[in-house]
Amino acid sequence: MAEAPVSQSFYYPVSRFDRALITFIVMIGFFMAILDTTIVDIVVPKMMGPLSTDLYGIQWVVTAYMTAAAAGLIFVVSLAPKIGYAWTFLSGLTLFTFSSAMCGMSGSLPSMVFWRVCQGLGEAFIAASAQTILLAVYPPERQGLAMGIFGLGVSFAPALGPTLGGFLTDHLSWRWVFYINLPVGLLNLTAGLFFLPRDLGRTGRFEFNLRSYLFLTSFTVSLLVLLSKGQQLGWFQSRTIGLLAFVSALSLTAYLASELLSRRPLLDLSIYLIPTFGLTMAYHFFVLGFSMYQVFYLLPLYYENLKGLTTFQAGVHMLAFASFIGLFSVISGSLSDRVRPQYILVVSFLLYSVASLFLLPRLNYYTPALTAALYTIPVGMAIGTFFPPLTRITLSGLGPRTGLGVVLLHYQRFIGGSFGTAIATNTLTYRTDFHFQEMTALQNPVLVKKMLAKGRHFLDLFFPSSTALHKAKALLFKVETLYAASYAFQDTFRRTYYWALLGAFFLFLLFLREWHHKWVLRRR
Repeated sequence: MAEAPVSQSFYYPVSRFDRALITFIVMIGFFMAILDTTIVDIVVPKMMGPLSTDLYGIQWVVTAYMTAAAAGLIFVVSLAPKIGYAWTFLSGLTLFTFSSAMCGMSGSLPSMVFWRVCQGLGEAFIAASAQTILLAVYPPERQGLAMGIFGLGVSFAPALGPTLGGFLTDHLSWRWVFYINLPVGLLNLTAGLFFLPRDLGRTGRFEFNLRSYLFLTSFTVSLLVLLSKGQQLGWFQSRTIGLLAFVSALSLTAYLASELLSRRPLLDLSIYLIPTFGLTMAYHFFVLGFSMYQVFYLLPLYYENLKGLTTFQAGVHMLAFASFIGLFSVISGSLSDRVRPQYILVVSFLLYSVASLFLLPRLNYYTPALTAALYTIPVGMAIGTFFPPLTRITLSGLGPRTGLGVVLLHYQRFIGGSFGTAIATNTLTYRTDFHFQEMTALQNPVLVKKMLAKGRHFLDLFFPSSTALHKAKALLFKVETLYAASYAFQDTFRRTYYWALLGAFFLFLLFLREWHHKWVLRRR
């Protein structure tokens, strides 16, 4: 890849006390925003009755938030230099907190969806500015630690969401999933008004390409709706999905053409020509978005749908997984300041490979819940050691373009995560159907009749003879479905690794480039 010019200075010196306060403020805000992506997912079924909607309607509560957040990220690139990253963060925090309260009070689906859109926009402002503020107030030799702390939000918060969401729902109400943000947000906003540096990143310029923004937003929204609704509508058997795919492809083409012809592009895409940025972003896109987000999505389903645990019990069993993500995020971040972060990234990938290939595929219906929780601990360690060194490599040396790098990092997280969720849903459904059909095709009719006769004989004690036979058949169907789902979860967990392996190709290219660079220097 060709080298792109990079400015080196992006350090905003502050005292240790102020740095600690700023870190606490931005991390509380960011943690609260990222937590909302999964804490809401787990209580979505409980919203259907109060909001008078069905399963397909309630999915818009998740889809609206995700699309609004992704579209809002792009706007932050132009807004932040005008008002500064502190005011960007505070504006997002205000919008997110107010919208959370309104979500909790919503009594209809349209109202909930509208305020979820506002909440998603607030998260976009928080996510894009929080990481940039952290990078700016930490000196270059301690930015690994900063990214380790930030990794707590990116990786630990989504994993903690099911635990907290289950607790609030079981002991209070699903509305407290939103209300909990109100006191935290108000306290954090008050602290931010006093301690965040107002002039950080502020240039007073507002350069915004409306045409490119509309094209890119159209691409983003149509793609994310396509991915979230594809399984429900039947993918490309549906005209709606086909239309969304066409609009998405056309919008992306129009956006690229607009950027090439514009004197003031919306996004400086030449940043991808920086090898350490472009290659690690590709690695991040496949490993985090396509693979790790599948694990985040599958684990609550495994505990609740297959193991039959309650929402809170599922969250408790994910607590060890989440805790090790948080612990190793800080450890790997601190190590990134002492050793080459590339080496930590390799260790993370190897650990993730072992866990994905040999531990996660062992999870089935008969696996004790405690054993399943222990199997996920190495996965948590791998995810915890993934984000800090990767971010350290990706954002180092970007200078004034650090804010752009952060926005693109989070934008890819939304797009990649949506792909990962759609892939996991499709794989799980397909493999469940596959195993069910295989089991029924291989059944011995004589043995099936004997089993149904035994079941009927037992159920005759409780039901009329004809009803007992139907009950026996239903019981056999339930057992077959359970076994099919168990095998399907194992298949889906195993296949998550294939996407990580694809991402490893870009990590190999990064090392290959470094080795070639060292070889050229030795020859000279």
